[in-house]
Amino acid sequence: MIPAMIPSLCLLLVSAAFASGSADAPFRLWDDAIPVPESADIPALKGVEFHIIKGYEPDKDGYSWLHGISLAWHKGKLYASFGHNKGAENTASEEARGRVSEDGGRTWGDVFTIDTGTEATDLAVSHGVFLSHGGTLWAFHGAFHGKMGNIHTRAYSLDEGSGTWRPRGVVIGRGFWPLNPPVRMADGNWILPGILARQFSEKTLNPAAVAISHGDDLTKWDLVGIPAPAGMKMWGESAVIVDGPRVVNIARFGEKALALAAASSDYGRTWTKSAPSNLPMATSKPCAGMLSTGQRYLICTTTANSGGRRHPLTIAVARPGEPLFRKVFVIRPARFPDGPGESHERAGLSYPCATEHEGKLYVGYSNNGGRPGNHNSGELAIIPIASMAVE
Repeated sequence: MIPAMIPSLCLLLVSAAFASGSADAPFRLWDDAIPVPESADIPALKGVEFHIIKGYEPDKDGYSWLHGISLAWHKGKLYASFGHNKGAENTASEEARGRVSEDGGRTWGDVFTIDTGTEATDLAVSHGVFLSHGGTLWAFHGAFHGKMGNIHTRAYSLDEGSGTWRPRGVVIGRGFWPLNPPVRMADGNWILPGILARQFSEKTLNPAAVAISHGDDLTKWDLVGIPAPAGMKMWGESAVIVDGPRVVNIARFGEKALALAAASSDYGRTWTKSAPSNLPMATSKPCAGMLSTGQRYLICTTTANSGGRRHPLTIAVARPGEPLFRKVFVIRPARFPDGPGESHERAGLSYPCATEHEGKLYVGYSNNGGRPGNHNSGELAIIPIASMAVE
């Protein structure tokens, strides 16, 4: 394992480029020449298709908890995974499950199981992320014992002949839970963003973290914790934007409705400290990346007046080739009477994931329909890339 290191001079220069050069200034994610808009002033994306991945139907299947959708295109099919539980969130009855669509997300096959934690009686295998690479579909899932004890990451690969998932063992330990899919870097390694949680961290810290592969060996990863200011209260579920050797990590704060951010100039090996940014963001897991247009994007709830509220679901975008977000679009509001999906004025639209395919961005997310306890349905929005152009 590679521990977090003291930022080098190069890292400090990267930090200055993003954070405006002052120790007290926020990390700049948003172009502050433009005010961050309030919810009512944000335009809705045009041409978006909506579909249901998995409805909330405990009366039919017994599962009341669903969270953490992940998506991947693999050999012409769209795969979705999620954490599923017949009991309460973060308990040992959590399972890693999913569905596959052969028509681009319009309809979905039967629910399949990746792992129910049969290796031990107190083992839970929960939501994770996909990677389609080299003709194989991989899955990396957060797992724990009991109630969030000994958090770690387990890997699986799909046996397409039998339709079953082959366990590849514990591939990352020390509290790491993956939260957005791996991204290939120019140095040939993959970077996997997540959180370093619970007993492997200071109790109030739970910092953002990344894991870096050994090339294309997806069973070997180096864990890199991202430093944070002493005593910062955070729940560092994170995403990354990769641009050559430069990587930006965007994380959930937890204490405040602001995005946290950190920067690396050496392919994620060393980092500046996570710091509050100048972009409001709900206290929820973000999703971020780079579109084929060269535009950076961030999916969560980023408005001037939402606070910690998890609606509307938004996407912030930058101009092609530029580092700062300058436009926000609504993907989906809480009240959505035309459907499909649940419509409720207090709907929590959260934990998004995204994958780009043939000119469209496929976004999966949870919708709690106004219910507490992440008693969610899983939904899909399909966004034309052209609709997110920024002047």
